[in-house]
Amino acid sequence: MLRALRRQPIDRPPVWIMRQAGRYLADYRALRAQHSFMELMKSPALAAEVTLMPLEAIGTDALILFNDILTPLEAMGAELEFGDGGPKFRHPIANADDVARLVTPDPSIASPDIAETMRLVRASAGDDIPLLGFAGAPFTMASYLIEGGTSRTFHKTKLMMFQEPALFDRLLSMLAETIASYLRYEIANGADVVQLFDTWVGCLSPDDYRARILPVTRRCVELVRAGCDVPILLYGRYTSPLLEMMVETGVDGLGIDWTVDPADARRRVGQSVALQGNLDPDVLYAPRDEVVSRTLATLERFGSEPGHVFNLGHGILPDTPVDHARAVIETVKSYRREEARG
Repeated sequence: MLRALRRQPIDRPPVWIMRQAGRYLADYRALRAQHSFMELMKSPALAAEVTLMPLEAIGTDALILFNDILTPLEAMGAELEFGDGGPKFRHPIANADDVARLVTPDPSIASPDIAETMRLVRASAGDDIPLLGFAGAPFTMASYLIEGGTSRTFHKTKLMMFQEPALFDRLLSMLAETIASYLRYEIANGADVVQLFDTWVGCLSPDDYRARILPVTRRCVELVRAGCDVPILLYGRYTSPLLEMMVETGVDGLGIDWTVDPADARRRVGQSVALQGNLDPDVLYAPRDEVVSRTLATLERFGSEPGHVFNLGHGILPDTPVDHARAVIETVKSYRREEARG
């Protein structure tokens, strides 16, 4: 995986799946029946157990820390709760006083469970399998704080961006500092790769992304980069219009969804970054033979150039057949690039 992200030649792409430790796994559902999501996440023994599940269940090439992108926001003082409707913040950010109440946390004090979880995972999995850390990117994190949870329109977020630009920028700057500190903390505790999730940034126009979001995202990446050379991935959903600008953030790889043609993405970004993706998660509900054929077709679309990490274009869905997820992994593992086959 590290060689792929550094765009070095390899026989076949590495493969992992976003949300690979989750509700589609029977073992996860059994644990979840006994514990709340927060209990699973904050108990190092349980979080490590969940992190490790995909190794045996589907044979993934990499592990990703079982946690949530909103953890740093809770550490900043935002009151977070998880319910059936997803994450909710009790007091959404609406004005300057709300922003002023946020604090800049020390991850080692606010989230010591992360370090212990990573230690337990490494002790069990060994040093050969890559371990990913992650966090939300500044815009996506700001949208959760301002909207109070998920949103279809991001209307409140855009209102603040347009009506109170200085306040919005101040919030983004605070978030960039906190996000970077969490990613550095994960790296210090054994993360081989880190991924920034900018899941909702595709709601913005290219002009607004360049003017308002690109600079603070680049700053966040620079803060993570200081003193380390761990590869950094940046994932966004529906971000085809933004790809070239996302390269300018300075990351090593871009995660693309299924609405982006891999060959076109490679043409647009050149060899400056690796690409990760991009099978539609809903394809995994097709008959198994079609899952295999669509996986192979996706591999072929990325071509023979180095710098591809196979993944879905978004997180695996909760009722996905495990055997179909396993079929994706096995298909990628048995694939060989054209030059290797020749």
